[in-house]
Amino acid sequence: MDMPELQGYSGIVRKLLEQENISIGDEIEIISDGRKYRGILMARYELADPNYITLKLSNGYNIGIRVAENTSISKISAGAKPMFMRPPKPQTLSGLPNVIIISTGGTIASRVEYRTGAVRPALNADDLLAIVPELVEIAKIDTEVLYSLFSENVQVQHWIGMAEAVDHFIHKGVDGVVLTHGTDTMGYTAAALSFALQKPPVPIVLVGAQRSSDRPSSDAATNLIAAVATAAKAPFGEVVVAMHKWHSDDIIALHRGTRVIKLHTSSRDAFRSVNSRPIAYYQHGELKVVANDLNPRGSNNYTYKPKFDERAFLVKFFPSMKPDILSILADSGIRGFIIEGTGLGHVSSDWVPIIRELTERGIFVGMTSQCKFGRVNMNVYDTGRDLLKAGVVPLDDMLSEVALVKLMWTLGNLGEGAGLEEIKKLMLMNIAGEIYSRSLPNTDSW
Repeated sequence: MDMPELQGYSGIVRKLLEQENISIGDEIEIISDGRKYRGILMARYELADPNYITLKLSNGYNIGIRVAENTSISKISAGAKPMFMRPPKPQTLSGLPNVIIISTGGTIASRVEYRTGAVRPALNADDLLAIVPELVEIAKIDTEVLYSLFSENVQVQHWIGMAEAVDHFIHKGVDGVVLTHGTDTMGYTAAALSFALQKPPVPIVLVGAQRSSDRPSSDAATNLIAAVATAAKAPFGEVVVAMHKWHSDDIIALHRGTRVIKLHTSSRDAFRSVNSRPIAYYQHGELKVVANDLNPRGSNNYTYKPKFDERAFLVKFFPSMKPDILSILADSGIRGFIIEGTGLGHVSSDWVPIIRELTERGIFVGMTSQCKFGRVNMNVYDTGRDLLKAGVVPLDDMLSEVALVKLMWTLGNLGEGAGLEEIKKLMLMNIAGEIYSRSLPNTDSW
């Protein structure tokens, strides 16, 4: 009998089940310690105690029953194995905007996998549409599965692939684009698409979920509805991230793609706009735009520049960190560094000589801060001024992750022969809202 028939079971328990020709989904009876249990055999978490059987009782609850020497198991009737059944695709209404949902993976396109108890990619874009039928009242939906990846597996070539797919659908005339994406690196992808797809004529909305779509507490449906509504109706052409503003389902925030970061591992309101406010909010079926510096929908200034060079490196400074690592990385071919320094943009003074050597070799060194709010100011203290003299470029209020992505994009678009001044000039140019002229107070907290 192959593994899926008794998913998660092993050892003595598995042998007992195989002897009775029992499979997942069968109705069985267990007699143990003089007590009788009757229910449906469920798949189970394979790394838990192997001496338990999981049953779904007639009242809907699952229980675990320990198998002892006097335990007897019998099959009452065969049942269908539990599996995901796609609901029928709802009928599309006419006269609505055209939105393409591009699936790249992540929790929003995943289900709990009982073999390991983990969340695994399982649903495609059509599944999402069938599960959230409200979408057909918002837009005419087309779907495409581009990737099926957890976001930690997304690489530069995937950013390029996403940019190519979005550009393709923009030229096909869609009214908006939604990309489902894992949340852990969604901020990086949002920044990459912001630089690759500048001033797009339609909204490009990245959306994810903190909890998979088969969980009762999932945020997938509400996030997806807001994302599709934004793609269909928003008056701007921007790359944004659509995620919960707070724990409740009633408000979804739309964050600028170069200003958003994931600040909580599991909370629904994990995403925050840093040094800025969200572009808009989606609440009770209405989109409220709160920013006024936005590229308008239908803009004729669309620029497509999907080149990236991976030879950029993000370094987080810490006390006693030796600067030699910079030289080792530079010798391996790294063309530029983003240093995440302390406070206003500092590293230990013993880094200054090596940084000077790197910049004299034409290697870019940019400075951001480990502080999420505020901006770099390297003129206040002696160490900062020494770093400036060594060639470090302060990157104002740019997020470290965004600065890394922008450096990859800058190196990719300028090419191999780019000089340090060319790189510096482009890094300090505000391309997609990644640099603000003034800092805003942090008023949006948990």
